[in-house]
Amino acid sequence: MSDENERHNAKMRKIKAARDKMMEQKTEQKGLIMVHTGKGKGKSSSGFGMIMRCISHKIPCAVVQFIKGNWDTGEKSFLRDNYADECRFFVSGEGFTWETQDRARDIAAAENGWRIAKEQILDPDIQFVLLDEINIALRYDYLNIDEVVEFLLTQKPHMTHVCLTGRNAKPELIEAADLVTEMTLVKHPFKDGVVAQKGIEF
Repeated sequence: MSDENERHNAKMRKIKAARDKMMEQKTEQKGLIMVHTGKGKGKSSSGFGMIMRCISHKIPCAVVQFIKGNWDTGEKSFLRDNYADECRFFVSGEGFTWETQDRARDIAAAENGWRIAKEQILDPDIQFVLLDEINIALRYDYLNIDEVVEFLLTQKPHMTHVCLTGRNAKPELIEAADLVTEMTLVKHPFKDGVVAQKGIEF
């Protein structure tokens, strides 16, 4: 074995020993509050990736989709057509806010979505709930941020995971969350006149 390989292996052994020691101290298990936000693409996609993991691990899960309404998203069709028993799927929005142009209707739809979300989170048969684009409803004050945070912190069952997606997550939600990921926009084809495409954006 070359000196370079031996140095590499010795380094990896040290890293493994340090990591094993660190992992010995990580013993707590709890349901996480997760936030995916930022201007970059991938917030909902990441959330639905976790839904796929749940289905694979036979973890009962649910999706409550805010804002997008009856938009024909691939994830909605895929889950409803193939995994309706494994994943409950609810749509509460009537479309993007610039399309409905009716704040009262948007608020009513968001409130109905939040009612469904609370039911799913409290259901002992459900262990993971994705609240897709709820941050948009919170941003426009269709929902009360204090009520949402208070519910998540005091009423969410200890082992239930909740993921909240959408741009412009409010500071109160970020503070309450266990895990926050911000998707950074570096480049997007929309700026070059490319429309949203099936399989990529929806």
